[in-house]
Amino acid sequence: MTFPLHPNLPVARDGEIAVVTFDRPARRNAFDLAMWHGLAATMQALSADATLRCVVLRGAGTEAFSAGADISAFAAERGSRAQEDRYAAALHDSMQAIRLCIHPVVAMIQGWCLGGGAGIATMCDFRVGGEGMRFGITARNLGIWYPYAELDPVIELAGTGVAAEVFIEGRIFTGREAYEKGLLSRLVADAAVEAEALALAGRIAEGSPLSARFHKAAIRRLRGPLPLTAEEEAAANDFAETEDFRNATRAFLEKRKPVWRGR
Repeated sequence: MTFPLHPNLPVARDGEIAVVTFDRPARRNAFDLAMWHGLAATMQALSADATLRCVVLRGAGTEAFSAGADISAFAAERGSRAQEDRYAAALHDSMQAIRLCIHPVVAMIQGWCLGGGAGIATMCDFRVGGEGMRFGITARNLGIWYPYAELDPVIELAGTGVAAEVFIEGRIFTGREAYEKGLLSRLVADAAVEAEALALAGRIAEGSPLSARFHKAAIRRLRGPLPLTAEEEAAANDFAETEDFRNATRAFLEKRKPVWRGR
């Protein structure tokens, strides 16, 4: 796969870590319809790459992770119900491509994280932000209704009370408030956000990729309809047949780091 799949979504590869940048700083890294399509395609392609261990999402510069949807494009892209249906489908596809990516996904949040940008962050497995960041979803100011699939992660992370603050009151949280509300995984000084997010990705990449993929999928599944099937329960033991498990066991006994093969 040759990247970028969209000119404003460059992908940098550092070993087993891929960094996707929302590269539209003049618009605070806001997304138009083509970028939503591009993000979905990019995340699907990265998910299909078994040589990866972690994906990091970030905004270009330090002013914004992403301001969300590009409101200046609404007249052309969201002017009718038919257009909105197409736009919503592209938005849903991109959000779910992040959520369903087999690799852990880290959001590196600097500056403004608003609207669809905040939605992207909540779809990630980890959110690393700085004290000076701002988090909010101001759909109420535009008369927009957020779809169920994008509401749910906020409720999952922070509960219904905070979701009401976000969607009904339209609160814009500071980095400290977002962390205390449960919307951030980790809060650091603004100058340390990049280093901490990449260090986190590095720690993830050091572990078993098969273990990370199973646990990511299991965490998501346990939020779904229960009970688990017998087949799903049994799949938790599939690691016993992997080369990685055998190699890691030997490495532990030999007091050395395992070499992960992803099989």
